[in-house]
Amino acid sequence: MIRQHAIGDLLRRSAARHPAKTAIVYGDLRQSYADLDLAVNRTANALAARGVGKGDRFALFSHNNHAFVVAYFALARLGAISVPVNFMLGAEEVAYILEHSGATGMLAEEALLPVAAAAVTDRVAVRGVIGAAADGWEPFSTWYAHDDASEPRVDVGDDDPIQLMYTSGTESRPKGATLSSRSLIAQYVTCVVDGQMSHDDIEVHALPLYHCAQLHCFLTPGIYLGATNIILPGASPAIILATIEGERATKLFCPPTVWISLLRHPGFDRRDLSSLRKGYYGASIMPVEVLKEIANRLPDVRLFNFYGQTEMAPVATILGPEEQLTRLGSAGRPALHVETRIVDDRDEPVPPGVVGEIVHRSPHAMLGYWNDPDKTAEAFRGGWFHSGDLGVMDEDGYLSVVDRKKDVIKSGGENVASREVEEAIYQHPEVAEAAVFGVRDEKWIEAVTAAVVLRQGAGVTAEELIAFLRGRLAPFKTPKRVVFVDALPKNASGKVLKRELRDTMSSA
Repeated sequence: MIRQHAIGDLLRRSAARHPAKTAIVYGDLRQSYADLDLAVNRTANALAARGVGKGDRFALFSHNNHAFVVAYFALARLGAISVPVNFMLGAEEVAYILEHSGATGMLAEEALLPVAAAAVTDRVAVRGVIGAAADGWEPFSTWYAHDDASEPRVDVGDDDPIQLMYTSGTESRPKGATLSSRSLIAQYVTCVVDGQMSHDDIEVHALPLYHCAQLHCFLTPGIYLGATNIILPGASPAIILATIEGERATKLFCPPTVWISLLRHPGFDRRDLSSLRKGYYGASIMPVEVLKEIANRLPDVRLFNFYGQTEMAPVATILGPEEQLTRLGSAGRPALHVETRIVDDRDEPVPPGVVGEIVHRSPHAMLGYWNDPDKTAEAFRGGWFHSGDLGVMDEDGYLSVVDRKKDVIKSGGENVASREVEEAIYQHPEVAEAAVFGVRDEKWIEAVTAAVVLRQGAGVTAEELIAFLRGRLAPFKTPKRVVFVDALPKNASGKVLKRELRDTMSSA
């Protein structure tokens, strides 16, 4: 095939351009681009020998590690469809994804093997484990050491499905967003150009690679460019800070919840973070007060906001460094390969300043939902992808995300955007984190409720915080109840799980 522009081709090109450069750092392992390319070929040929081929779905169930990266590119080389699976899911949830995707292979981390073993059926014939061999599970090290390091000869088309990225499923069964190389590479170019990325970046990858943000906004674009990629097993603030100092890292992505944990960690002021030049946030909205704090405490870091959805591979709009404090709270403007507009309930465009649903049109967009033509048609009605987010566009084309449709609280006949209330709560100097949601109420139908994590040593009471908010919010927006918690429940990508909070508070 002449074109050769699929995901599996990106690593080969970087290995040709930068063979001796460090591609991956994972613990004590430091692997060059040339050696990573050979490891991917060996693993791909091992999988092919076990019957894995083009179009087969293959699940990856692991925390961040070197094996995940190798397997991800090996599957792409074969034209197989990788299915990253959230490592926080239980056996029943994993079984649903395996069944829904039709996966015939799975690579599981040793620590997750009990869940994986409970989830698989006989259909999953090829089973690998990152760690020691187990009954029916072959060690990944065997695949990695395969004797054939030549590149597999498989024609993979630009529009062939190359990955199923399952949505978070925090409200219902997850859907499989079907992504092609064309979708993903268009998205990588957008990230590189509008995110000002470069081959000399030294990147820290601490958020889960099963999630589209870390995998498709940072790791794969980094490999595409020939950057150095430091893989961390998780988002420990202490380890992230130590890694930035020790590796002289220049680039870091974190969702707002992790940025907050870094700012609050005692090591933040003790570590030398002077090498850091580019910071990125996304996955959820950054509170304005936290943005101001980052600008004050990391004045040399150029900060970017990436907003989007899994179905957009995922970037849709970007807010650049020069706009962070002049466009506070904005998600930016449509990115390089994206058109974005705001529509009403009839899917008609609304004027600037009017709230409506955010919709996008872009080559980034998924091919559709796996085995779900009805949901695909609904999501793409009128030729635009409907995000389910509510937003408003100003006269200059800057987008502000108001809320998820499902997170708008209907209290006493009025609509309350949870984000607006959260922003007000963050203005209190003793608040570390906050989440606002609706709880069923006989009088208000839904009562505005806030779960708040206080800073260490804080002593504000619920009554004092509510009084503080009365001066900043309309009465119907002011929380009827404030509950202090030690931590907010989050998924592995850093999103707050408001459903869990609603369920807990409703039963309390």
